[in-house]
Formats: sequence, structure tokens, C-alpha cells
Amino acid sequence: MSALMAAGSVFFPGLFLLSKQTLKHIMGWSEGDAAIVSTRLVSSVQAVMASSAGWIITSSCRDVVEDSHWLTDTYILFATPYFAYDIYAMFLCYRHRLQVKGHEGVGAAVAGYLRREKLMVLHHVFMVLWRQGKGDFFQGVLFLAELSTPFVCLAKVLIQHTLLHKVNGVLMLLTFFSCRVLLFPYLYYAYSRYASIPLYAVPLVAPWQCNLGAALLWPLQLYWFTLICRGALRPSVPAGRSTSTCKDERGEKRDHLIS
Repeated sequence: MSALMAAGSVFFPGLFLLSKQTLKHIMGWSEGDAAIVSTRLVSSVQAVMASSAGWIITSSCRDVVEDSHWLTDTYILFATPYFAYDIYAMFLCYRHRLQVKGHEGVGAAVAGYLRREKLMVLHHVFMVLWRQGKGDFFQGVLFLAELSTPFVCLAKVLIQHTLLHKVNGVLMLLTFFSCRVLLFPYLYYAYSRYASIPLYAVPLVAPWQCNLGAALLWPLQLYWFTLICRGALRPSVPAGRSTSTCKDERGEKRDHLIS
């Protein structure tokens, strides 16, 4: 247990530092830009690992309640440090944007970050507390929600007005809707089939922790999906205007749609 958490504590921050130093010294990027792209790289790597684990777990568990898979607890322990790392990494990105605008105070940056990203911080904290040691199939489905993260991260770094950016946008909408918006309805549907009860009766028999988790996390997915759709429907930025300017004008509300 401790070895797995120690490995995660080294892997995720280590990959971030390695990527950031590589971009700074080899590519000549600034500290802030290197930190932002490195954060998204680590998020994408974690997402690929989590969704791969989720696929293995869900395809192996025939009984959605009783079956278990060794990879469930293993990956949870390994990935738990990621959530703590990601909260700090997102703060570094937020502070960099403030510095670009001429705001240098650390205290103000911390207060502004917690105020602006309180939903994401609560999301990360709750994901760590979600696991109750049962229902490996359902935990595997939760892992599969990360499938949308690489597309969300790519959307922030790809050059606009290109075919690749448009294709990635379509994939981002599809994966976010199918893997996150439909996630909790599917979990309840899967249990209703297992227990042979109507879908509307599942909340009455499901553990209170599951109902609480769904009540807290599903609205976040709906909120973020709404922001993605609003961004997709906005007119494209005219040529010659920078991506950073575009993000500033959009309120940067979609900058941390991860995990």
C-alpha cells in the first residue's frame, strides 16, 4: 500500500518536472508556458492509464457487484497522490496567468484560486474519498470517465482554425458526453439490471455514499459540459489574435476540465 502511494508520489510530480525542464531548456519555453503544457501532459498520461485500467476492470467483472479485480485497489493507491499534485499544478498555472496580467501577490493568488476553482478542488478531494472497497465494476466505469481528458487538454494547446483542432473538438464533445454526462445514469441503470428493479428505485436501495457522490459529481459534469458546448458554439477568433487573448476573453472557465 505505502509502496504504491510512494510510487505515485514520485511518478506524477516527477513527470511534471521532467516535462517542464525539457520544455524550458530544450525548447526554450518560459517557466509559465512550460508549467501549463506539462500539467496538461501529466493529466493526459494519468487519463490514459486510468481509462485503460477501467477497461480492464469492467471487461473482467461479469457480476457488477460481487466480482473484484486486483487492479482496482492497485491503481487507486497509485493514483491517489495525483489528485494532490494536480491541485498544486493547477495553482501554478493559475498564478502564471495572474503574473502575465501583472498580479504578483501569492496570498491573493491562493485566495483567488480557491474561490475560482473550488468546484474542481472539491471534485478532486471527493474522488479520493469515493472508494468504499466494493463494486469494482462501478469503480472501473468511473475510471473510464477519464477517457475525455486527453481531448480536453489537446483543445487548449492545438492551433485554432485547423482541421485537427476541429476533429479534436468533436471527439472532446462526444467523449465528455458519453463518459461523463451519461456516467452516473449508466451506473444506476447497470445496478437496476443487476438487482432487477426499476431504475427509479435504485436510489432508494443504493448506499448513501453512492447517492451522495452522484449528487455532488454529476452536476459538475453537466456544468462543465455546458461550458464546453458554449465554447464550441462561440464564433472562431479572427486570425492574428493569440490563443491566450481568446482565453482571457472567454473568462478561462474551461482551463481545468480534468479528472
